[in-house]
Amino acid sequence: MSEQKDSEKLFISTKPVRLFFKASIPGAIGMLASSTYYLTETIFVGRMLGEDAFAGLNLAMPFILIAFALADLVGVGSSVPISIKLGQGKGEEANKVFSLAVVLIFLFGLLSGVFFYIAAPFIFHAMGADPVIAEQATEYMRVYAIFAPFASMSFAFDNYTRISGKINRSMGVNIFMSVMCFTFQLIFLVLMRLPIAFAALASSLGMLITTSIYMYPFIRGKMLLHFRRPEFNMHMIKVIIANGIPSFLSNMSGRIVSIVMNAALLAVGGATAVSIYGILMSIDGLVLPTMYGLCDSLQPAVGYNWGAGRKDRVRAIERCCYTASITLCMIAFLVLILFPEGTASLFVSESEAIIRGAHMAIIIFAFNYLIRWLNFSTQSFSASIGRPLYATMISLSQAFVFPLVFILTLYPLGQNGLLANITASTFATAVVAAIILTRLMRIVSDKSREGAN
Repeated sequence: MSEQKDSEKLFISTKPVRLFFKASIPGAIGMLASSTYYLTETIFVGRMLGEDAFAGLNLAMPFILIAFALADLVGVGSSVPISIKLGQGKGEEANKVFSLAVVLIFLFGLLSGVFFYIAAPFIFHAMGADPVIAEQATEYMRVYAIFAPFASMSFAFDNYTRISGKINRSMGVNIFMSVMCFTFQLIFLVLMRLPIAFAALASSLGMLITTSIYMYPFIRGKMLLHFRRPEFNMHMIKVIIANGIPSFLSNMSGRIVSIVMNAALLAVGGATAVSIYGILMSIDGLVLPTMYGLCDSLQPAVGYNWGAGRKDRVRAIERCCYTASITLCMIAFLVLILFPEGTASLFVSESEAIIRGAHMAIIIFAFNYLIRWLNFSTQSFSASIGRPLYATMISLSQAFVFPLVFILTLYPLGQNGLLANITASTFATAVVAAIILTRLMRIVSDKSREGAN
């Protein structure tokens, strides 16, 4: 009961701005820390193993993220009904959803791991990759596939830890994961000069250890959520999937588009073009998780207050989310505009062709952050109050529909045309997000009037 009271005090009684600093800032720090393992991995591979290994990593990464997206589908999808049920005072039902979700995450990780381990060499051959690069990509992806059932759980348990009101614990464990991954990368890649498979092993070991640390207090019954015998309730599975679909489709669609982009870039610019695109994705892999941490850390509070009928607090919390997202995106824009070559040289210091080609690509890419905050925050807002259709529309527009349209229309312009895809897609999606945000504000206002009556 004390955990329930702590959670209620945090989500219901804490002033919105203070709640933001108590929940969102630690969440953003934690997500930033957890995402740096991928950033340091790309830097070490690019600098220590060379251009072929760097290109192989960037060819494989979309498929690895697809495997993680399946776990994220359940982790994010279960967080919404869990938060709402806790807000409604239905703790035992929340525990059943939690227990079911953990089993589903393991099964999805197992199935995706087996598939990608077997399919890896055929996938990269079909993409038209050079045999050397295809071999590097296969070695890298197969290690992640082996660890997928356990490593993917770390992201879901981060959500469940924050739902339990343990924001600082979430931040601390994410920082620990980043330190562990970095340490293994330093040992394997820098000190021992081992091949690319050990880059994947370093991060996988870090995530495996992190999953164990996350699960320990849940197993011992020391958290707000408790394990129960899982009940395979088809209705609840549908609810979990419906709420997780926006995040899943965003991740999955983005990865599919990355695969198509890599194939197109291989055709027009070879490994150099793929490496430049990898630099852009690495930058996005730093900014987006931070923005995700800012908004997603507030999702349990928004869902809790929505379930408790506190629409005034929902509006106030979301204002904090939008303000923080705008601030982060403006900082990213300025840094990239002012230091494009310096940013590129972090990843591949000795390749003048890549650094020269990345200069204009990074400047064009920077402009996507002028409006990216609107798309991301509105998608998070929609998911938090149980409007998965709106969130799905935004995620599909940003990550799939508009990118495919612009790949087709910008392909004749060559490498720079293709690399402008993200910025063009972001501005097109902003129109969709603005319309949906207007609708969401009407829904919240209508609910507030109903509560007053």
